[in-house]
Amino acid sequence: MFQRILVPVDLTEKSLAAVDMAYQFAEQSGAEIILVHVIETIEHIQFDELKPFYERLEVSARNGLAECAERFVSHNLLVDTAILYGHRSQEIIEFARAKPIDLIILSSHKIDPDRPGHDWSSISYSVAILSPCPVLLLK
Repeated sequence: MFQRILVPVDLTEKSLAAVDMAYQFAEQSGAEIILVHVIETIEHIQFDELKPFYERLEVSARNGLAECAERFVSHNLLVDTAILYGHRSQEIIEFARAKPIDLIILSSHKIDPDRPGHDWSSISYSVAILSPCPVLLLK
């Protein structure tokens, strides 16, 4: 059913639930998993001015993605990683459009029922609304 699954990873504990779910999909269906981390760039400052800073973030992101991919690799499951720069929601959506992604699995946070509209600007909400494919949100 789903052949290419995109899993945005922010390298926190919270995003591990999405990686675990993607592992289950890959194990059951043989789907290819693409783990992606977006390094948020700072607006109005030239990229080159902060290049050493971004390079340090990229090294950390590569290590974190490799750690997340380890279980897939050790079980001979298809996994790839990507690091993107820019606005997180926008980059995730553009990546999903550019690649034939069938599903996005994304960790989300619980919405406060007393303030339901308060959290609508979250990355998971933006991705779910703008995605060209189905999105599985894990809480």
